Amino acid sequence: MNGGDGMPEGPEEFADAVLEEELRQAAVVLDPVPAELLQVALEAFALHDLDARLAELTFDSLVDALPVRGAVDAPRMLTFRAGGTTVDVEVTEDGLIGQLLPPRPARIEVLGGPQATRPLTVDPLGRFTSDTPPSGPFALRLRTGAEVIVTEWLRA
Repeated sequence: MNGGDGMPEGPEEFADAVLEEELRQAAVVLDPVPAELLQVALEAFALHDLDARLAELTFDSLVDALPVRGAVDAPRMLTFRAGGTTVDVEVTEDGLIGQLLPPRPARIEVLGGPQATRPLTVDPLGRFTSDTPPSGPFALRLRTGAEVIVTEWLRA
């Protein structure tokens, strides 16, 4: 039985909790989750807003841009579209810089799995910034009044 703080109360419960944690760690090492399944799970997580519209990736500088001679570590430029809404994002080692077009009040969340996100605010010109670069797969969730838009998931 667990106490009110989530910790095991007696020695038997403590031993069970230790054994459970050891088994979890062994499963991570000996039977890791396949990358494809992890990607599907992350994409499904984005769908927990079932009424959200999906913003399609229409430009990715890693795929669509011509290389610039002499450019080293150029920022990744992304453009997403959902109906009449466009989201331009620049991904750098220092974080994200973006703009929502047409500009309007919105709250933007950088999704990166089940961890908590810090909402970003959009200024009157539609601009937003984050000083934390995404690591691993990420997506953006925009809340503009009654509308929710989620971008495709991408690797940082």
